[in-house]
Amino acid sequence: MKTLVYSIHGFDKPVIEKLAQGKHELMFTELPLNENTAHLAKGFEAVALFTSDKANAEILDVLGNNGVKFIALRSVGYDHVDLAKAKQLNIKVANVPAYSPYAIAEHSVALLMALNRKIILAQKLMRQNDFRLDKLVGFDLHNKTIGVVGTGKIGSAFVRIMHGFGCEILAYDIEQDHELIEQCKVQYTSLETLCKNSDVISVNCPLNQDTKYMFNKTTFSQMKNGVVFINTARGGIVNTQDLLDALNQGIVATAGLDVYEYEKPIFFYDHSNTQIEDELFEKMRSHPNVLITGHQAFLTHEALEGIAATTIKNIVEWSINGKSINDIN
Repeated sequence: MKTLVYSIHGFDKPVIEKLAQGKHELMFTELPLNENTAHLAKGFEAVALFTSDKANAEILDVLGNNGVKFIALRSVGYDHVDLAKAKQLNIKVANVPAYSPYAIAEHSVALLMALNRKIILAQKLMRQNDFRLDKLVGFDLHNKTIGVVGTGKIGSAFVRIMHGFGCEILAYDIEQDHELIEQCKVQYTSLETLCKNSDVISVNCPLNQDTKYMFNKTTFSQMKNGVVFINTARGGIVNTQDLLDALNQGIVATAGLDVYEYEKPIFFYDHSNTQIEDELFEKMRSHPNVLITGHQAFLTHEALEGIAATTIKNIVEWSINGKSINDIN
């Protein structure tokens, strides 16, 4: 069975090629899947997609007409795929349900620490031979209250790290993790209570119809003045304009973001010789109290190997059995 791998990059191609060797025939394209590239899948029974790809109803129709019967996602999240349409077309979709949650949890901590201890500003001042400390005062994380939204594999890994710092943990999730309650003294509460009482808020939940714009003007207004806001989950969980307003009002003191709601045409590509036509993004990345990374939280050797291994396994299982253990539709 031939598989077309969309949105391949220098960081993941060698790993996928190595693990697929002798198991499966793969073809690669650096282009993302969208309305202009869906025709490239003609003659392929399967495609492998990344988070930057787009698989809405219109595009799935093209894939189905071209003979695609299986979509292997190289991600946990599947908000970029219209699952109902895929099911209607009898196109199976499988994801990577887990791959080193520590990668993303640790990146969340890295953003938090860089913001709190003013690492970027300190480096800038150092290069200017300005060794004054006046602008570099942070705070102890010990005894601070950390609000964690979503305590799945990634969220629970983040909780355990924060517990190691000696923090008090508030959590919001539709399901409670009793192991976290017992081992890390986590208190599950409402989102409003979490917002009102947290010194730091970390977003670790999936994007779906229930979490779309979960953080908006209302939720930001419920937060403590001076809260630190971290999002390494999905950009669409946060209304970016409302976050920008909260930053300008001083409600959010600093924000560490690895995702952005309109990131698809921006992240993962070299725009060094082009103008980015996104005024909101420009405002966010130029804000002195915002630190943005380009959806790199997952980017560790362990995570890349886990993603590649599960993706290849899903494809091989589907080619043999017509289904994989990680099918989601």
